[in-house]
Amino acid sequence: MLLGVNIDHIATVRNARGTVYPSPLEAALTAETHGADLITLHLREDRRHIRDEDVFAIKHALKTRMNLEMAMTEEMLSNALAVLPEDVCLVPERREEITTEGGLDVLAQQEKVAEYVKQLHTADIRVSLFIAAEREQIQAAHDVGARVIEIHTGTYADAPPARREHELARIREAAAFARSLGLTVNAGHGLTLHNVEPVARIADIAELNIGHSLIAHALFVGLPEAVRQMKEAMFRARQGAF
Repeated sequence: MLLGVNIDHIATVRNARGTVYPSPLEAALTAETHGADLITLHLREDRRHIRDEDVFAIKHALKTRMNLEMAMTEEMLSNALAVLPEDVCLVPERREEITTEGGLDVLAQQEKVAEYVKQLHTADIRVSLFIAAEREQIQAAHDVGARVIEIHTGTYADAPPARREHELARIREAAAFARSLGLTVNAGHGLTLHNVEPVARIADIAELNIGHSLIAHALFVGLPEAVRQMKEAMFRARQGAF
């Protein structure tokens, strides 16, 4: 299982004081050096954390690959075609949200999503759709030509103990259905050292993208150790994958 380290909140800390530090580029390279399989970053329309210059600098420096999260707008499409990341993950985005609150509604806008996916694929950028663990959305993702989905795990992460197994079962069933359609399945949102193992144990999931909790943990143990501990937890879980 691959680990994508999301470095958005390194930029959040930098922007809070208007300084040039801490550097998202340095964070990306540190994470990569210490075990991250890819670097994930979200260029939001309001540039609240990652900025355009961060994206270009990180893309040119990475030895692994970039997973660029973005909204489905013309501006972001132009940016992606200029940067040419290896992967683009299309996410819903609202200015007033603190973080991405749910999955992209592919079913309601299939024609628009299909055209967007086509343009990115033409540029040799692999497209992932960030969606809920719902069969209808997964089928729609397949129908519009996406090669990858990323299952939104926030509902599982936020669920009270009594509902956690139910939400985990939904993720497991969604991943199996997506794999049956030939899709690559990733997952992310709200995952921490304390809740990642049940998700990492699902053999149909190829990659986890983790940011906020990993960066928060790095405040106490350092980024290299935070990456190492997350990879260890994922590896330990994978030993009992089903």
